[in-house]
Amino acid sequence: MLQVAFIRDHKEAVIKGLAKRNIDAATMINEVIALDEERRHLQTKLDGTKAESNTLSKEIGNLFKSGKAQEANLLKEKTSLLKETVKTLEQELNEKADALKELLYKIPNVPHTSVPEGNSDEDNEEILRAGEIPQLFDGALPHWELAKKYDIIDFELGNKITGAGFPVYKGKGAKLQRALITYFLDKNTEAGYTEYQLPHLVNEASGIGTGQLPDKEGQMYHVTADNLYLIPTAEVPGTNLFRDTLLNENDLPISVTGYTPCFRREAGSYGAHVRGLNRLHQFDKVEIIRVEHPNNSYNAFEGMIAHVKEILNELKLPYRILKLCGGDVTFASALTYDFEVFSTAQDRWLEISSVSNFETFQANRLKLRFKNSNGKNELCHTLNGSSLALPRVLAGILENYQTEDGIKIPEVLIPYTGFDMIS
Repeated sequence: MLQVAFIRDHKEAVIKGLAKRNIDAATMINEVIALDEERRHLQTKLDGTKAESNTLSKEIGNLFKSGKAQEANLLKEKTSLLKETVKTLEQELNEKADALKELLYKIPNVPHTSVPEGNSDEDNEEILRAGEIPQLFDGALPHWELAKKYDIIDFELGNKITGAGFPVYKGKGAKLQRALITYFLDKNTEAGYTEYQLPHLVNEASGIGTGQLPDKEGQMYHVTADNLYLIPTAEVPGTNLFRDTLLNENDLPISVTGYTPCFRREAGSYGAHVRGLNRLHQFDKVEIIRVEHPNNSYNAFEGMIAHVKEILNELKLPYRILKLCGGDVTFASALTYDFEVFSTAQDRWLEISSVSNFETFQANRLKLRFKNSNGKNELCHTLNGSSLALPRVLAGILENYQTEDGIKIPEVLIPYTGFDMIS
């Protein structure tokens, strides 16, 4: 959530920045400033009325002590009216504050100055391309056919148990999945991230804290009886570990990693681009999360990018990095880089990771602050990234490592799987 003071002091820059998202935000921004002025006016009036009431209360006490009961009772009538005015002003103030907060919840983060102009993913800027795209043999198969051929993932069984988008992993498929999770966690903890086992459901306050609510409620599974939400990513519980927290400056940085299943009510669509593991309602992901001093958050961002690159280099998968344009960057993010792996059998790029810097946007919602060297409270910066999302990594391994004799296991994963071939 943007800070009102920032909007007020940088009105034109905020409107210009949000225009990169193809949003004409002038009306909303002007409404924020107007609501804030009304709120501050009411607050001043309320404070003055309370002060007057307190002064009169002291005067009444002194009058009673002096035996001037009649004068005291006259003033009591006045204080009664002031107390009614206080109640009215408090109600009006709460209504203005709620209206302001609801409006602020609708305004996305201002993109970083380096975010390119653009309307959709077609306008994203390619930053890097790495790794060799293998030349597959004639008759090479997409991963959903390989899964059936080697009996390692059963999409039909998952559909019977739950529905489309809930696959069942079997035998060496399940072991490879587990191996990837453990390998990712090991890489993250070796890099200094502290591992957490996190809840898979969160309350409404947690969803609001990281920006999934109220923006993306239609994409989340909602347990209505308990008003809980299945997590769309470990980012939500992982970042909310620090909600309503005041840190010391020397507590920073904080680095968290965790494995969770993730649940997303993706809009239904059909075709090869969503077949198999390409788009799921339930999938596994290992996340990295950082809470940073504002002065260091973009250094941390570059470090997270380098970390994900190292993992993909070790897996020897062909990949590219994209800087998302204004029309494609997520609601809460100031800057996002996407990693995509090349699916050789499908002849297309598949997104496998997003690394984002939210600057103070989430921290403002979370009330996540630190006490700086001057003793003042300051908002932290939050960052997160997939390290990594498993389904499309697994799809990339199955397709890029397939041979006529079976599917080779990336060398770095063999100590985790205990086998070097699926055949």
